[in-house]
Amino acid sequence: MNDSCVIAPWQRQFCCNHGLTVDYIQSLSPVTRWLAQQVAHPAPLCLGISGSQGSGKSTLAEYLKADLTQRGLRADSVSLDDFYLSRSERAKRAADIHPLFQTRGVPGTHNTALAEEVLTRFRARQPLILPRFDKSMDEPFASELWTHTRTLDVLILEGWCLGVEAQSAEQLSCPVNQLEQSRDPDGRYRHAVNQFLKADYQSLFRQVDKLIFLDAGCFSHVARWRFEQEQKLSLSGAQSRRMSQQEVAHFVHFFQRLTQWGLETLPAQCDVHLQLSPQRDIAASTEIHN
Repeated sequence: MNDSCVIAPWQRQFCCNHGLTVDYIQSLSPVTRWLAQQVAHPAPLCLGISGSQGSGKSTLAEYLKADLTQRGLRADSVSLDDFYLSRSERAKRAADIHPLFQTRGVPGTHNTALAEEVLTRFRARQPLILPRFDKSMDEPFASELWTHTRTLDVLILEGWCLGVEAQSAEQLSCPVNQLEQSRDPDGRYRHAVNQFLKADYQSLFRQVDKLIFLDAGCFSHVARWRFEQEQKLSLSGAQSRRMSQQEVAHFVHFFQRLTQWGLETLPAQCDVHLQLSPQRDIAASTEIHN
């Protein structure tokens, strides 16, 4: 694949805006052809994108949204991150359950009731108000800054643990990293996260009609990708404070257990499996299951 291929002006502009080569567009051709088949039906489509931190979920969501718009469809996207609880709400959960719930990220730190409400309104073909979360302030944006949409044909929902199932008690018995070993020696935190995932998230995940999985291959790539993402946000001015590489390495430990579990289970459960190289390129071995 190379820059000599013919792509539409909007695709070339997308690559320019995101610092991508046209290889990105070419690698997604099987996905956009598949998506065109999915939207041929009149029913509203909730498209899920799952993948580890830094795997390119937001970029893919933006590209597919643009592709759908070019096809004359009304589409928008929202991240599971946009449903994070406020710091005060997480502080209450930390006081009631475990101090680690103060840190956003894991199941139990999202407003799943609001997410369910958004998807219910989408199904009913009603206009939506999509929340937005300010990661630089670790708080939701004020509601007047949320995104108002018309009725949509396609809603793209992306999230790092989207589609991941709860684990067994046996799987929870041993810590997976230093964070769990030192801060959760009795397993209370990871059991609580697992219970939230089972009780509050599975019904939400079932509302996703089709799921694309960006497969990092192994967890060792995640901290590097997340730090690159942090640098990009800082350079763009989208984030006032940048986490250091050490802070990022600590932060991703909160996500390790379920990220690794997703790497094991989601390739067989998703509808489209996109294998990523260590450089985050989409490999040629795209697998479309449904």
